[in-house]
Amino acid sequence: MASINYPLENTAVEQKEHSVLEILYRWIATTDHKKLGLMYIICMLLFFVISGLMAVAIRIQLAIPNNHFVTPQTFNQLFTMHGTTMVFLVGMPMVAGLGNYLVPLMIGARDMAFPRLNAFGFWAFLFGGILLYSSYFFGAVPDVGWFGYAPLTSKSFNPGPSTDFWVLGVLVAGFGTIASAINVVATTVSMRCPGMTLRRMPMFVWVMLVDALLILVIFPPLAACQIMLMIDRLLGANFFNPLANGNVLLWQHIFWIFGHPEVYVLIFPIFAIMSEVVPVFSRKPIFGKPAMVGAICVIFFIGIVVWAHHMFTVGLSALSNTFFATATMLVGIPTGIKIFNWVATMYGGKIRYSTPMLFACGFLFQFLVAGLTGIMLATAPFDWQLHHTYFVVGHFHFTLIGGLVFGLFAGIYYWFPKATGKMNSELLGRLHFWIFLIGFNVTFIPMHFAGFLGMPRRVYTYLPGHGLETWNLISTWGVAIQIVGILLFVVNIIWGLWKGEKAGDDPWDAWTLEWATSSPPPEYNFEKIPVVRSGRPLWDLKHPDDPDWKFE
Repeated sequence: MASINYPLENTAVEQKEHSVLEILYRWIATTDHKKLGLMYIICMLLFFVISGLMAVAIRIQLAIPNNHFVTPQTFNQLFTMHGTTMVFLVGMPMVAGLGNYLVPLMIGARDMAFPRLNAFGFWAFLFGGILLYSSYFFGAVPDVGWFGYAPLTSKSFNPGPSTDFWVLGVLVAGFGTIASAINVVATTVSMRCPGMTLRRMPMFVWVMLVDALLILVIFPPLAACQIMLMIDRLLGANFFNPLANGNVLLWQHIFWIFGHPEVYVLIFPIFAIMSEVVPVFSRKPIFGKPAMVGAICVIFFIGIVVWAHHMFTVGLSALSNTFFATATMLVGIPTGIKIFNWVATMYGGKIRYSTPMLFACGFLFQFLVAGLTGIMLATAPFDWQLHHTYFVVGHFHFTLIGGLVFGLFAGIYYWFPKATGKMNSELLGRLHFWIFLIGFNVTFIPMHFAGFLGMPRRVYTYLPGHGLETWNLISTWGVAIQIVGILLFVVNIIWGLWKGEKAGDDPWDAWTLEWATSSPPPEYNFEKIPVVRSGRPLWDLKHPDDPDWKFE
């Protein structure tokens, strides 16, 4: 007997588009969560390309000693805009885009709880990004790093408007992030379809709910310190000026109260993707779902109290260093639980190594390396030696490129058929994976060794004769290999849209509700609101007599 009372296929109402302007207006004025989700993802990918080009320029500058490919000032602007873009204009719209597009579909809802607030969130994010990049037109490009440490941001040290562009752009984009998070929480809590209990809710939705709650906890402190900085700069206050009884470390404390949990905000959606891709391509339910939910919640609570492990070198007390080192190491326990559960899900399964699964496997390896080097940096004496070196740059990129980008590619390849109704090329997808995997490791593994040799972070150039030349040259060649992988990804997307085979409603034989509607879904999502009676409603519908897969 079927578990839900609606057909697998819904027929979308066809709408005739009369002109390009009308199509453009429909997208600009839309409050449809799917269109907004796609616009988030499209803008994210554009910013990703821009930020990637900045990274290419940085690596060319550092390829050889005493290079002069860019000026020192331009180099400072490049790593500032690269870091700010990747964190706030690539990572955050990824979170919002995935949540917007998939959460209502997965819980059987017709839209987000607050459609207009949803649209406001997107346009606030986009306006913040445009405001940040408009600094190029005024010759005032930010050059204080994505972390904006005081006193680099003070009016006396940085009198021009460049820092103001940075603060206002990030602040406005942050308002959009908060609006999106409010919507995800409200939608998940109040709009689940009949039978969709918390126990039956997909892991993806669980993780996105916790992620949205974490955003609501950490973004107000970021907004607060940015407003304080603007009051310092424009109204003559001295929150961060030690010469006027301000506290130069106050900025670091408040910023990292946001900055460290932000890493989890960015990586949680990848955990969500993994928790959907791995079971589907292993043909097994997720192993230990309650433990997975518990691990995510534990990371939420521990993650917001470990901020000062970024500050071991500023002169905190021994007791403070001990507390934050211990808390940082404790994060490794729930993280290890998740990795164990994904591997246990794969163990004994009938694994299909399609492109999404390849990127999921790549994520497991890269993120494991990132976690191990993170535990190393959690040890205060070790961090004292390597905190300001390229070892940290390598670690951070293993987390946010090896983790975030590999997981994001897995998600894009997995849900591309649902969003477009077309399939990507498996050949191009596999080539993309292997070339990008090689390029990534060739780029970032040498950075760890350069860090061990003492190469400082954020340096414009370096002198020969210190053993750094080979490692930096290898890293730069790795970027060239990554570019080839990214180009294959772009070609695959275009090929899929243009000549890809029709996907059908459920090309992966999955079991969550987004695959129960047509591809792409109609504006109203479901002709009838679904009723679910298990944690795998589509499997029950397709296999009503299978006694071995009763999964609550």
